[in-house]
Amino acid sequence: MKLMICGSMHFSKEMLEAKAKIEKLGHKVRVPSDVKECLDNPDLNMDLEYCMRTNIDKQDFDQVAKSDGIVVLNYDKNGIKGYIGGATLMEIGLARHLNKKIFLLQDPPDEKELKYALEVKVARPVILNGDLTRIS
Repeated sequence: MKLMICGSMHFSKEMLEAKAKIEKLGHKVRVPSDVKECLDNPDLNMDLEYCMRTNIDKQDFDQVAKSDGIVVLNYDKNGIKGYIGGATLMEIGLARHLNKKIFLLQDPPDEKELKYALEVKVARPVILNGDLTRIS
């Protein structure tokens, strides 16, 4: 299966680690095109000028469209269990619209913690419970 890893760029290192693990399971894996740049500067994707100049959102949407599914690395962040940011929410929405498989590493946040957690749940993701070997 062709998969795109999505999630907060704060977790760029974990994205590359997950890519290697998922590839060992026999899948082809893409990561956001700026993952290596974000290793050095995890807040780079919060720089409006950088995002506008690189069209990073469009590049990542194209990768979602070319994939069979997405794997969302929703680690805890900012005191929110299973954090999913706005850009990742858009990727989940695109994957849902294109009938791609959606995998979440762990349960999505509670609606009390993140207003759009309901929309994530409506996308019908498969929850991996932290186990990437459950991708199928």
